Amino acid sequence: MRTLLVIAVLALGLSACGHKPPDQVENACLILEDNRSWWRALKRTEDRWGVSPGIQLAILKRESSFNGRARPARTRLLGFIPGPRPSDAYGYAQALEATWEWYQEETGRGGADRDDFDDAVDFIGWYTHMSTRLSGISRSDARALYLAYHEGHGGYNRGSYRGKDWLLRAADQVERDARTYDAQIERCRRRLNRGWIPFL
Repeated sequence: MRTLLVIAVLALGLSACGHKPPDQVENACLILEDNRSWWRALKRTEDRWGVSPGIQLAILKRESSFNGRARPARTRLLGFIPGPRPSDAYGYAQALEATWEWYQEETGRGGADRDDFDDAVDFIGWYTHMSTRLSGISRSDARALYLAYHEGHGGYNRGSYRGKDWLLRAADQVERDARTYDAQIERCRRRLNRGWIPFL
């Protein structure tokens, strides 16, 4: 009996942690209706850090396509031999290990994990807060926030993104996605909030 109980608890824990990426990523309402715990996490981050759910989702979409175990693709030696990964980015937010450690130290969230959705969106909220402090970027400027997110605050302040056409196109897409997601959420926010308890 005790063994069955342990197995059941482990299975519950694994299912709680292991969200598979959404089947479609264009409609925020459908994403969040299928993942109500994600909506609660987005709301907590909005309340704590002042960044909209749409911006949070747009960054996650760009960075990992909502895959909590995403890593950068390996380089290829001679075109086919798997080589090293270009960075140690990992998780929903594709946070670098050193940046994640900075986040943990600054926020006191030492147990935060990069493959946990709640922690990943809190990280995005914290990083946008730091972008406001260190780079003077508005919390509603999705394009500039993404450029600073990708280049780091020092790189953004130096304008390291200039001339990187692929990155500028990516930032434009993040801005469009954030605007679309926020507009969609406004239409379904009341439905998403039904039965929502802030401290859960």
